[in-house]
Amino acid sequence: MPITVLEKPLYTAVATSTGGRDGRAKSDDGQLDLAISPPRALGGAGAGTNPEQLFAAGYSACFGSAVAHVARVKKITTGPVVITARVSIGAVGQAFGLAVELVADLPEMARPEAQALIEAAHQVCPYSNATRGNIAVDVRLA
Repeated sequence: MPITVLEKPLYTAVATSTGGRDGRAKSDDGQLDLAISPPRALGGAGAGTNPEQLFAAGYSACFGSAVAHVARVKKITTGPVVITARVSIGAVGQAFGLAVELVADLPEMARPEAQALIEAAHQVCPYSNATRGNIAVDVRLA
Protein backbone atom coordinates (compact mmCIF):
# COMPACT_ATOMS: atom_id res chain seq x y z
CA MET A 1 0.00 0.00 0.00
CA PRO A 2 1.53 3.35 -0.98
CA ILE A 3 2.16 6.03 1.60
CA THR A 4 -0.45 8.80 1.64
CA VAL A 5 1.02 12.24 1.04
CA LEU A 6 -1.19 15.26 1.67
CA GLU A 7 -1.66 17.46 -1.37
CA LYS A 8 -2.46 20.47 0.80
CA PRO A 9 -2.65 20.28 4.61
CA LEU A 10 -5.84 21.95 5.82
CA TYR A 11 -5.02 21.94 9.54
CA THR A 12 -2.27 20.68 11.82
CA ALA A 13 -2.97 19.79 15.45
CA VAL A 14 -0.07 20.10 17.88
CA ALA A 15 0.02 18.42 21.28
CA THR A 16 2.86 17.67 23.65
CA SER A 17 2.90 15.00 26.31
CA THR A 18 5.19 14.59 29.28
CA GLY A 19 5.49 11.48 31.39
CA GLY A 20 4.12 9.02 28.82
CA ARG A 21 1.15 6.99 30.07
CA ASP A 22 1.43 8.56 33.52
CA GLY A 23 1.76 12.26 32.80
CA ARG A 24 0.01 15.10 31.03
CA ALA A 25 -0.95 16.07 27.46
CA LYS A 26 -1.48 19.64 26.29
CA SER A 27 -2.35 21.20 22.94
CA ASP A 28 -0.48 24.26 21.73
CA ASP A 29 -3.69 26.33 21.76
CA GLY A 30 -4.59 25.41 25.35
CA GLN A 31 -7.90 23.74 24.39
CA LEU A 32 -6.60 20.36 25.57
CA ASP A 33 -4.89 19.93 28.93
CA LEU A 34 -5.36 16.46 30.36
CA ALA A 35 -3.91 14.16 32.96
CA ILE A 36 -2.84 10.88 31.37
CA SER A 37 -2.99 7.77 33.52
CA PRO A 38 -2.96 4.04 32.83
CA PRO A 39 -6.43 2.52 33.27
CA ARG A 40 -7.09 0.26 36.24
CA ALA A 41 -7.33 -2.69 33.80
CA LEU A 42 -3.63 -2.15 33.03
CA GLY A 43 -2.59 -1.71 36.66
CA GLY A 44 -2.89 2.07 36.78
CA ALA A 45 -4.78 4.37 39.08
CA GLY A 46 -7.25 5.40 36.36
CA ALA A 47 -6.93 8.99 37.58
CA GLY A 48 -6.93 10.50 34.09
CA THR A 49 -7.69 9.62 30.52
CA ASN A 50 -5.47 7.30 28.50
CA PRO A 51 -4.24 7.17 24.91
CA GLU A 52 -6.80 4.55 23.91
CA GLN A 53 -9.69 6.71 25.15
CA LEU A 54 -8.29 9.69 23.26
CA PHE A 55 -7.94 7.61 20.08
CA ALA A 56 -11.50 6.29 20.52
CA ALA A 57 -12.85 9.83 20.98
CA GLY A 58 -10.99 11.12 17.94
CA TYR A 59 -11.90 8.19 15.70
CA SER A 60 -15.60 8.24 16.66
CA ALA A 61 -15.86 11.99 16.07
CA CYS A 62 -13.96 11.81 12.77
CA PHE A 63 -16.01 8.84 11.55
CA GLY A 64 -19.24 10.64 12.43
CA SER A 65 -18.07 13.58 10.32
CA ALA A 66 -17.21 11.21 7.46
CA VAL A 67 -20.76 9.80 7.63
CA ALA A 68 -22.16 13.36 7.50
CA HIS A 69 -19.86 14.24 4.57
CA VAL A 70 -20.92 11.22 2.50
CA ALA A 71 -24.58 11.86 3.36
CA ARG A 72 -24.28 15.50 2.17
CA VAL A 73 -22.56 14.49 -1.08
CA LYS A 74 -25.21 11.83 -1.76
CA LYS A 75 -28.05 14.08 -0.53
CA ILE A 76 -29.11 11.52 2.10
CA THR A 77 -31.05 12.49 5.20
CA THR A 78 -29.70 10.44 8.09
CA GLY A 79 -31.40 11.71 11.21
CA PRO A 80 -29.26 11.35 14.33
CA VAL A 81 -25.90 9.64 13.91
CA VAL A 82 -24.11 8.17 16.95
CA ILE A 83 -20.71 6.50 16.56
CA THR A 84 -19.17 4.47 19.36
CA ALA A 85 -15.51 3.48 19.05
CA ARG A 86 -14.02 0.71 21.14
CA VAL A 87 -10.23 0.76 21.04
CA SER A 88 -8.46 -2.27 22.48
CA ILE A 89 -4.76 -2.58 23.24
CA GLY A 90 -3.03 -5.92 23.50
CA ALA A 91 0.06 -7.94 22.81
CA VAL A 92 1.24 -8.61 19.28
CA GLY A 93 4.23 -10.90 19.79
CA GLN A 94 6.75 -8.90 21.80
CA ALA A 95 5.12 -5.57 20.91
CA PHE A 96 1.73 -3.98 21.46
CA GLY A 97 -1.07 -3.32 18.99
CA LEU A 98 -4.53 -1.84 18.73
CA ALA A 99 -7.87 -3.06 17.41
CA VAL A 100 -10.91 -0.89 16.77
CA GLU A 101 -14.61 -1.59 16.67
CA LEU A 102 -16.78 1.22 15.27
CA VAL A 103 -20.50 0.87 15.91
CA ALA A 104 -22.78 3.25 14.05
CA ASP A 105 -26.31 3.91 15.24
CA LEU A 106 -28.52 5.53 12.58
CA PRO A 107 -31.99 4.69 13.92
CA GLU A 108 -33.95 6.68 11.32
CA MET A 109 -32.36 4.95 8.33
CA ALA A 110 -33.21 1.58 6.81
CA ARG A 111 -30.43 -0.89 7.58
CA PRO A 112 -29.30 -1.51 3.97
CA GLU A 113 -28.94 2.22 3.30
CA ALA A 114 -27.24 2.82 6.65
CA GLN A 115 -24.82 -0.03 5.95
CA ALA A 116 -23.94 1.40 2.53
CA LEU A 117 -23.43 4.83 4.10
CA ILE A 118 -21.03 3.64 6.80
CA GLU A 119 -19.10 1.57 4.26
CA ALA A 120 -18.67 4.68 2.09
CA ALA A 121 -17.69 6.74 5.16
CA HIS A 122 -15.05 4.14 6.03
CA GLN A 123 -13.43 4.84 2.65
CA VAL A 124 -13.16 8.63 3.20
CA CYS A 125 -12.53 8.90 6.96
CA PRO A 126 -8.92 10.00 7.64
CA TYR A 127 -8.65 7.72 10.69
CA SER A 128 -9.92 4.76 8.64
CA ASN A 129 -7.44 5.55 5.90
CA ALA A 130 -4.60 5.88 8.41
CA THR A 131 -5.38 2.54 10.07
CA ARG A 132 -6.34 0.53 6.97
CA GLY A 133 -4.00 -2.38 6.52
CA ASN A 134 -2.29 -1.68 9.86
CA ILE A 135 -4.80 -2.76 12.51
CA ALA A 136 -8.10 -4.59 12.64
CA VAL A 137 -11.03 -2.16 12.29
CA ASP A 138 -14.53 -3.64 12.45
CA VAL A 139 -17.21 -1.22 11.22
CA ARG A 140 -20.81 -2.24 11.85
CA LEU A 141 -24.31 -1.03 12.58
CA ALA A 142 -25.76 -1.12 16.08
